[in-house]
Amino acid sequence: MPTLEPGATFTHERTCDKYRPIYYGAASGDFNPIHIDPEVGAQAGLGGAILQGMCTMAWAVEAVVNAVGDPGALKKVRVRFSRPVAPGDTVTFTGKITGEGEGGGTLVGTLTAKNQRGEDVLKGATFEVAR
Repeated sequence: MPTLEPGATFTHERTCDKYRPIYYGAASGDFNPIHIDPEVGAQAGLGGAILQGMCTMAWAVEAVVNAVGDPGALKKVRVRFSRPVAPGDTVTFTGKITGEGEGGGTLVGTLTAKNQRGEDVLKGATFEVAR
């Protein structure tokens, strides 16, 4: 397991291919037409189909777990969605360990998620992992 201490940073990148909303819909049961049909997404003012927010959150969790090296170490994650991810978007997650949790048995950190245009797709994301 990688050793992370306060001040450590990590990055993770994911690209939303045109089939990702369909794959995620099959896995999650979320077949809301705004995720599957570009015309419906456009009519809703979204510019086309968009990725399910929970998939974006799953990618954020993946970023933290990959950095920590142990999925069981993840104790808490919080995110606020600020912009949809569309097929073709590349999202870069940048995490930083900001300190120790209460009691010193955990580490806490922040996570940003930006698309290829530098726009935040998540804001205020935080996490807590076991040491």
